[in-house]
Amino acid sequence: MLLRGLTALVLFQLLGTALNHLFIPVLPGPIIGMILLLAFLLVRGEVDEPIGQAASSLLRYLPLLLVPPAVGVMAYAAAIAEDFWAIIATLVVSLVLSMIFVGVLMQKLAERQARRKEPS
Repeated sequence: MLLRGLTALVLFQLLGTALNHLFIPVLPGPIIGMILLLAFLLVRGEVDEPIGQAASSLLRYLPLLLVPPAVGVMAYAAAIAEDFWAIIATLVVSLVLSMIFVGVLMQKLAERQARRKEPS
């Protein structure tokens, strides 16, 4: 079962990589593969047991993905310190813009939901 799930996940990644090289060079292949997998799962309406089992077993190793960025931060600490205020300003501006966007989006979605619930 686990092998079938891992094979399916790898096939979606390979399909995404193929589409990346052939048609969509802007997006990385694994991202395209994840979008295709999401579309497949939405069409099916459920997650197959092999795919769910493979995904669950891969989740155990997710913290290992945080090791390379942490090493990069430690290795380039001096370069980061030189641009500290620029980094802080960028983070603050992006946070404020994101909060404004999310607030406006939530208001629009709440209005749309209220309109749907009104009796016609």
